[in-house]
Amino acid sequence: MRLFVGIDLPWELRHRIAALATTGIQGARWVPPENFHLTLRFIGEVPPHRAEEIDWALAALRGKGFELTLAGVGTFSKGGRANTLFVGVERNPRLEHLQNKIETALQRVGLEPERRRFQPHVTLARLDNAPEFKLAGFVQAHNLFRAEAFAVEHFTMFSSQLGKEQSVYTAEVEYELG
Repeated sequence: MRLFVGIDLPWELRHRIAALATTGIQGARWVPPENFHLTLRFIGEVPPHRAEEIDWALAALRGKGFELTLAGVGTFSKGGRANTLFVGVERNPRLEHLQNKIETALQRVGLEPERRRFQPHVTLARLDNAPEFKLAGFVQAHNLFRAEAFAVEHFTMFSSQLGKEQSVYTAEVEYELG
């Protein structure tokens, strides 16, 4: 199984984000609304017994629910080229605390530490040689985007199946927050 831990978004918010993806940017592969989520920790391929250990570790976590606000847009780059267009997340200590608890729990069951710094975001599009001036225009046009805060009452372990056009994400287990 290919797994990751994330926060599912309410449908109203998914539609609001999807409305941003109306401009044509050559080289942008827009993420469909059903795939919008906020990744807390990518796990990767694991055998079934390992998935069970991960589930037990995540089920043992305790935390309180909180409000989260998506705001702004930006790009991530690799090798000097933009490869991801995203909606940002307002800084939230409770989100960071939850992500740290998940990271610690996963390391305790033997997963390697995540090497990348946690940068909460929702991926809007994956980019393949998209024109920089188009991306800059998109970011400038939408950098004041701000959605209504939404309640985070659980986090989810998702499975991911890679497809030709897009991945298919399935919510496997939801973990309630008090």
